[in-house]
Amino acid sequence: MKIDGKPYRTILPAGDGASVAVIDQTRLPFAFELRTLASLDDAAVAIRTMVVRGAPLIGVTAAYGLALGLRADASEAGLDRAVATLAATRPTAINLRWALDRVAAKLRTVPEAERAAFAYAEAGRIAEEDVESCHAIGVHGARILSDLHRAKGRPINVLTHCNAGWLATVDWGTALAPIYVAHDAGVPVHVFVDETRPRNQGAALTAFELNAHGVPHTVIADNAGGHLMQHGAIDVCIVGSDRTTASGDVCNKIGTYLKALAASDNRVPFYAALPFSTIDWSLDDGVAEIPIEERDGREVTHLTGRLADGGFATIEVVSPGSPVANPAFDVTPARLVTGIITERGVASADVEGLLSLYPERRKAA
Repeated sequence: MKIDGKPYRTILPAGDGASVAVIDQTRLPFAFELRTLASLDDAAVAIRTMVVRGAPLIGVTAAYGLALGLRADASEAGLDRAVATLAATRPTAINLRWALDRVAAKLRTVPEAERAAFAYAEAGRIAEEDVESCHAIGVHGARILSDLHRAKGRPINVLTHCNAGWLATVDWGTALAPIYVAHDAGVPVHVFVDETRPRNQGAALTAFELNAHGVPHTVIADNAGGHLMQHGAIDVCIVGSDRTTASGDVCNKIGTYLKALAASDNRVPFYAALPFSTIDWSLDDGVAEIPIEERDGREVTHLTGRLADGGFATIEVVSPGSPVANPAFDVTPARLVTGIITERGVASADVEGLLSLYPERRKAA
């Protein structure tokens, strides 16, 4: 995607052929800065502190982080240590573990002297696959928006939650990819952007993306979505996912479940958009089985923003001494999901729906 007319990806190989550069998402939307990751620790810290975030991008960053770790120690012990370090950074997004398992499995048969270069190249292949998958998600999802536009004869209003755009992937995004493809094709689309407390990824990141791409949008408070649905202001909800079960349960940023409940009550279609690497075929019950990351309570108690003079300040917004809980994700049961948009098409949110797009998983079972 483009920033000030220049195309960027969220992660790209550096000129030295050994490190990678990432967009520092903790600095957005007020500053656009690149950060170099040159070591295993650099990659682990970037994932853990959300310099990079979004399930697909976390996976790609972890793959590059593995390559960076092997430059320091390519032994079996070094490989195991790098995998363990990166796997411990974020527990919910399945793409991270998927990418590590894919690269590590191939590395077991590669001579130690060649491992770092092999892992670096494999990370690049995963990145390219992610771009292709996300664009395909956009094409399939854009048909939904185009059909709604033809049926209603007016601009289509989409509600999204958190950031599942190109900043959450290598390029294009998941939930925002259909919006970009439809917008670029001339379909009039307007996006209602949930602010997404406590880290405000919607207000900070999704709005930043849509601004840069010229997509009409409006930022709303998290609790406004149900009200808008009651009054017919939302035509469709599209969200991303950090892990989706084989049965179609969707784990996404905290607050997604409430949007799905409101959408169901108001007969608003509710879709999740995600690539194959986000499907965890080993799980059936998302509520019971998906580990939910509990993040630092300071994300709830404090806010950082730009002051009128251009400076920045962090302020406390919660009564001092009050205990805080900060679960980062929730699970939307499949019964509330209209469909799952993948790189292979749109599936019903159930076992048979997903297997119809991924028949090779049926054979594996």
